[in-house]
Amino acid sequence: MNNKEAFIETLRAKIDQWDAEIDRLSVKAAMVEADSKEEYYKQIAELKTKRAEIEEKGNQLQQAGEDAWGDLKAGLDLAFEAMRDALKSASSRFR
Repeated sequence: MNNKEAFIETLRAKIDQWDAEIDRLSVKAAMVEADSKEEYYKQIAELKTKRAEIEEKGNQLQQAGEDAWGDLKAGLDLAFEAMRDALKSASSRFR
C-alpha cells in the first residue's frame, strides 16, 4: 500500500468516527430543552457540512495523480484539524 492509499484509508476511518460522534451529538441535542435545540442543531449542521467537504476532498484525492496528491493532502490535513476542533467545541457545549 502506498502513502496515498494509506492516507485515503485513514480518511475513511476518520469520516466513520466523525459520523458516530455527530450521531451521538444529535441524540444529545434531541434531549435538550427547546430553547437550546436550535443552536445545537445549527452546530450539528455545520459539522455535517465540514464532514461532507472533507469527504469530497477525499474523493478528489483518490482520483488525483501521484504528483498532485501531496497538495491535496496538505489541504486535508488542515481540514482534519478544523473538524477536530469543531467537534471538540461542539462536544464541550453539549455537556
